[in-house]
Amino acid sequence: MSPTITPYEDLRLLNQPFENQFKQKLNSFLEEGWYILGKEVALFEKEFGEYHNEKYVVGVANGLDALILSLKCCNFEKGREVIVPSNTYIATILAILHCNLIPVLVEPNIHTYNIDPEKIDAAITIHTVAIMVVHLYGQCCDMAAIQSIAEKYKIKIVEDCAQAHGATYKGKLAGTFGDFAAFSFYPTKNLGALGDAGAIICKSDTDYEVLRQLRNYGSGQKYHNSLIGYNSRLDEIQASFLRVKLPYLNQINEHKNKLALIYLEHLNDVFIKPLVKPNYYNVYHIFNIRHPDRDKIRAYLLENGITTEIHYPIAPHKQTALKAMNHLNFPISSEIHQTTLSLPCSYIHSVEDVHNVIKILNKFN
Repeated sequence: MSPTITPYEDLRLLNQPFENQFKQKLNSFLEEGWYILGKEVALFEKEFGEYHNEKYVVGVANGLDALILSLKCCNFEKGREVIVPSNTYIATILAILHCNLIPVLVEPNIHTYNIDPEKIDAAITIHTVAIMVVHLYGQCCDMAAIQSIAEKYKIKIVEDCAQAHGATYKGKLAGTFGDFAAFSFYPTKNLGALGDAGAIICKSDTDYEVLRQLRNYGSGQKYHNSLIGYNSRLDEIQASFLRVKLPYLNQINEHKNKLALIYLEHLNDVFIKPLVKPNYYNVYHIFNIRHPDRDKIRAYLLENGITTEIHYPIAPHKQTALKAMNHLNFPISSEIHQTTLSLPCSYIHSVEDVHNVIKILNKFN
């Protein structure tokens, strides 16, 4: 086997341009000796809010906690239902289960991979309290249609924005449509920390204060606990690293768009490529293709020194952890999971890297 010439991702290289600034932040962190919920968290919350033109941002420990605390803040009655796409990463569903709510899976659109608004209505019952949308791979959901449904039934919208930092729909940023928006800053994200990190955007002062307490043992005042809370605080050091990278987010997204455009223009049409639609700015956290011989293609690329990923190889309703769902049938979701393949499309990759991947892929038969 030839040596890898194009890795799917390389986090060391990804963060190399920021190393000097990281070291400065680390030195300041050590000198100041304030490790939890200090000025770096407060400043990141402010700057992340300004990026989205939103007032209320709460830094939390990770993306899963951002989803859980968003639902907890709603204080839904146990056993109520939350609509969620059937092809999401399992974290979205885990958040619903951890809140003693029932996930109701709805198929995605086979072309966009996002939840199909035309299928949501049929899934809503008198027990439905929220729609948890997932802006998968970096492209926003059809939020106009989803907002209309939510207004019709008077239910909440929680956005899972883990893969959509900077993505827009009709010029409006992912994370600004719903009642709550949960972000993950896992290191591979377009805005990635150097460890686990997350944040929530909310719309009201009341929710903001509740979330700030929920993340910190239910406490708004030291040693005074008014809520059953959690320990889910954004680390001060991770907040400082995120502050370094936030000003570069648009640049990162533009670079990934440039690489994606090359794939879209030059990759053979035997591969199903991401759908490009007017009014959507896709940030291509993941550039995926689909093909019935996905596993053969992946092995073929590896033989040629190119590593890939699969997002995701197993549908959530087929996971061992979700035994109660194993009997369900979601053919569109299953087709996506069986055929999708994620190609190298990172801030570390060059135009030449992508042309090389295309050259090799186009020879597959």
